[in-house]
Amino acid sequence: MARPRKDISIEEQITKQEEAVAKAKEKYDSEVAKLKDLHMKRDEAKKKELIKAIENSKKSYDEIMAFITSGDE
Repeated sequence: MARPRKDISIEEQITKQEEAVAKAKEKYDSEVAKLKDLHMKRDEAKKKELIKAIENSKKSYDEIMAFITSGDE
């Protein structure tokens, strides 16, 4: 024997869908925050690597600045 189908009102469906969307948005926001954090960590590592390369370079400050700002590739 088949179970009787429970009729769910449109308001109940809307409420359930709003809750699902809110939960998905929280998950999305959390994942975006993690991604931003990873980008910041990567950029920080690159900055440290660049500073170390500059410190180990035999070039002067003026030579390095001239190279960086010259626009030549």
